[in-house]
Amino acid sequence: MARNRLLSALLLYPISRLYGLGIAIRNRMFEYGVLKQTEFPVPVIVVGNLAMGGTGKTPHVEYIVEALMGKYNIGVLSRGYRRSTRGFVLATPQSRPEDIGDESYQIYRKFGPDITVAVCENRVNGIKRMLEINPRINMFILDDAFQHRYVKPTVSVVLTEFNRPVFTDSLLPYGRLRETRAALNRADIVIATKCPPGMEQLEYSIFGEKLSLFPFQKLFFSHFVYGHFVPVFPDDATDIPALDTIRPGTEVLVVTGVANPKPFSRYLRRNKVKVKLMRFPDHHSFTASDMESIRSRFAELSGAGKFIATTEKDAVRLFNNPYFPHELKSKIFYVPIKVGFIDRGEKEFIPTLEKTIRDSRLFK
Repeated sequence: MARNRLLSALLLYPISRLYGLGIAIRNRMFEYGVLKQTEFPVPVIVVGNLAMGGTGKTPHVEYIVEALMGKYNIGVLSRGYRRSTRGFVLATPQSRPEDIGDESYQIYRKFGPDITVAVCENRVNGIKRMLEINPRINMFILDDAFQHRYVKPTVSVVLTEFNRPVFTDSLLPYGRLRETRAALNRADIVIATKCPPGMEQLEYSIFGEKLSLFPFQKLFFSHFVYGHFVPVFPDDATDIPALDTIRPGTEVLVVTGVANPKPFSRYLRRNKVKVKLMRFPDHHSFTASDMESIRSRFAELSGAGKFIATTEKDAVRLFNNPYFPHELKSKIFYVPIKVGFIDRGEKEFIPTLEKTIRDSRLFK
């Protein structure tokens, strides 16, 4: 095992260095104006990260939307990762996850007519099209666009997982980073996400020191707040489980297709639930064969109170999946999550975001 890791490192590390060189050249081309950035006359908030995998971008986008949609006409734009369509697609009541991607579908289903949601690989064209369709939009939130530098952001919000921070990682493919840690210099706000409960003040300080941010950059800490179980198929639901009444030792089949299902599994285990995990790749499109596997694994569980738990992001794909077994529709539930800020963040994050917009050159 150790020898395999060494061989892997010897092979991947040189590739990682070449990748880093390419990224550095690209960034210099933007800084020197060889590659052009487009500036828009409305605020553009970019939410992104440096690492591959889930740092919680979509829940943080939803947090910002929920906090600001009473003040602004918001447009949310992403590339629509793993969708089956191409080009610009506007979210409508007829949209499906495969049309606009599961994350955009989740946001549209949650906020519906109160905001405008669209997907487009080319964010510059996407913003232009959205403004043509709805000229009342006066704020854009770009999901996962920190590396898409053709749009000049008004505010850049960069997320890093507390337990997998950028300062312990390496560039792809040797590590998980899309850019080096130095790219944090472009961020206005950095959020350490998925923080454990009961953090001490010393932990905040040590984490901040290791990030080595500039004085003008603001650092916040967030965690996930889990809600109550919600039926994936409301019309078929009968008994909805509640964690405070579940008998200890109840077996639950956790079906996930997210980058890091560990926090969700840990949350259930903290409530004395026996978790049987079926882990699929991130943004997985569930097949008929997958559904048969889920049916078989569920049948293996013991106890009368057994059920299936999944994440909110997975729920939108499972709800729209034609292969999902009918007899299991009353047995599957998702747990919605919201972002909660720790310490001063609950009061200061949104005001800091708005102040950064006001202080920007374009909107002074």
